Amino acid sequence: MEPVTLITGGSSGIGAATARALLEQGHRVAVTGRDADKLAAFAASTDAEAGAGDRLLTISGDAADATDVAATVRQVVDTWGRLDTVIANAGFSLPGTLEDHDPDAMRSMVLTNVLGPALLVRETLPHLRESKGRIVVVGSVAGIRYTPGNLYSVTKWAVHALVENTRLLVAKDHVGVTLVAPGVVDTPFWDERGGAPQAAPALTPEQIAAAILFAVNQPEGVDVNQLVVRPTGQLG
Repeated sequence: MEPVTLITGGSSGIGAATARALLEQGHRVAVTGRDADKLAAFAASTDAEAGAGDRLLTISGDAADATDVAATVRQVVDTWGRLDTVIANAGFSLPGTLEDHDPDAMRSMVLTNVLGPALLVRETLPHLRESKGRIVVVGSVAGIRYTPGNLYSVTKWAVHALVENTRLLVAKDHVGVTLVAPGVVDTPFWDERGGAPQAAPALTPEQIAAAILFAVNQPEGVDVNQLVVRPTGQLG
């Protein structure tokens, strides 16, 4: 039976690259995003490239909204009858430091980056326990090092803690839990920060997708817990 994967923030960047790779591998894949137009464009391009057809489901919603998350999980399970893998990828950053962030934007970032993955785990655990599936959470190198005034980094430290706390919660249930912490990746993420660091080495979304698939494709009984992936030459 084809495995079923749910990816949040899947219309571009790492999420989209991971969705394409899993579709090529034979998964049925549901991707979420807040922008319905971007989701539609992703679905059209993916169907043209890989003939995804009814193996791809796109769902518009807010990863930080409990009602949207519950409805998304329900739609995936109602459509395909199971859930094997969940990839918490949705997140964003703000330019500057906490000294110049707008408080409402700060709240939105904390809710999306921290509450979002927690809500996803909460809603999907009953199904993943049944399938003995896997959870992959996309963190960041910003979650293992400090940067002056970087609130995004604070959210990723929290996400990394969430991953380990989740692993401890579900280890007895044979649910795999993996943190993938990328360094600099050339994605639309940097659009919100005014562009990627100049002259910095960068990974591609496809390279991070390969790391995610490495975790997802482990045999039963093997749980890869942490993968930190930097481009060669990145110091921080």
